[in-house]
Amino acid sequence: MSKLLIGGRWVDGESTDRLFDKFGGRSFGEMAVASLEQVDEAVAGTHAAVASSKLGPYERYRVLSEAARLLENRFDRLISLMRDEVGFTRADGENEVRRCIQTLELSAEEAKRLNGELIPMTAAAGSADRIGYTIRKPRGVVCAITPFNSPLNVVAHKVAPALAGGNSVVVKPSEHTPLSAVELCKLLIDAGLPPEMLALVHGPGQAIGKRLLADQRIAFYAFTGSTRVGREIQSAAGLRGTQLELGSIASTIVCSDADIGRAIPKIMNAAFRKAGQVCTSVQKLFVDRRIAAKFTPAFVDAVRSLKVGDPADPSVVIGPMISQASAERAARWVDEAVSAGARVLVGGTHDGALFMPTVLDRVSADMRVVCEEIFAPVVCIIEFDQLSEAVAQANATPFGLAAGLFTSNISTALRTAPALRFGGVHINEASSARVDVMPFGGVKESGFGREGPAYAVREMTEERLITVSY
Repeated sequence: MSKLLIGGRWVDGESTDRLFDKFGGRSFGEMAVASLEQVDEAVAGTHAAVASSKLGPYERYRVLSEAARLLENRFDRLISLMRDEVGFTRADGENEVRRCIQTLELSAEEAKRLNGELIPMTAAAGSADRIGYTIRKPRGVVCAITPFNSPLNVVAHKVAPALAGGNSVVVKPSEHTPLSAVELCKLLIDAGLPPEMLALVHGPGQAIGKRLLADQRIAFYAFTGSTRVGREIQSAAGLRGTQLELGSIASTIVCSDADIGRAIPKIMNAAFRKAGQVCTSVQKLFVDRRIAAKFTPAFVDAVRSLKVGDPADPSVVIGPMISQASAERAARWVDEAVSAGARVLVGGTHDGALFMPTVLDRVSADMRVVCEEIFAPVVCIIEFDQLSEAVAQANATPFGLAAGLFTSNISTALRTAPALRFGGVHINEASSARVDVMPFGGVKESGFGREGPAYAVREMTEERLITVSY
């Protein structure tokens, strides 16, 4: 059973919710649900802790480094847990844990080298006898609100840089995946983090999230989720800091000169890992009409080879979605598209929470499978004649998180990448390509701010100027 971490102690909630594995429906645990009063206590405890903290940069480095080492020792335990909580296959679970280890290690390094800069005061007339420099100080309490689809690494991407910068943290994970967040918090405390520097509360976002947003003791909000909720957070935050990673309709473009043998496996992984429940999953796949007759059958054949089923089976590539309701919603969108003229090349059906990997063509811009984020293993192939058409259609969405471009022509790559209005453009990679060291975030309605420890830690700290006359 999960518990709440409040005031440096693990405590029961005011109630509990049962947790069921996403494939077989077996009950495997319980989530402690916090009362509103417990949420207030969690914030009060972390607010007091950061004000009195003596945890210096080296100590933060040591804690985060030790947490990474401990995570390596709990590898299989966490993979089994995420199989139940999220329906992750073995491959998805291994990738999640490995990336989390790297995120902790990167954050540890940032704790040691977070510094300011020397200001060239003498560049101004009359300042020959002055020096100036900046320092970085913690903001205070950071609130991390995290999604179900990356229950370990996205939590680490918010918590670890916040701790590296000297902040305390209140974590509100998805109610679908409370136990993964519990395990990460336990790791950090076992690694030597003073427990009062970290709080963990569970429960529905409508109640718990709103309480957290109303608490003015919180200095910064780090959120991954829908654009709708992101707007609510930004509105409530006011002048307080935010880092928002929001909705997406990710596109990948395959040019006529692309290496198809290289492109297809990368697009497959980007479209269907985690059952397509990734904000950067390939949803719109633009293919040059000159190679469509070769590319599309090869891609469809590769999709047909993917095994769908029990994530405990090592040969399974696609496990269940987070719920049967999510699979049913995706199926409705596909059916709507077919009724409006789209064609299903493979897939299009579901069995409970299992959604078959699906490829559509003959789609139009007004279909929901094209103009809204489906968050399911569904790809729409859109043929184009001119690359400029594909770029325009990829940009013609309110979102701008990530895009991919496959071409063997360096001039095409360098001309096209700046024209794609996305937070990240990946050449000869699909839209979901990511290394945890890089800055990650969107533009337009995909939000603002950047994940990646070196970038997040600066957002989660304040820059202050000091000048000295002598």
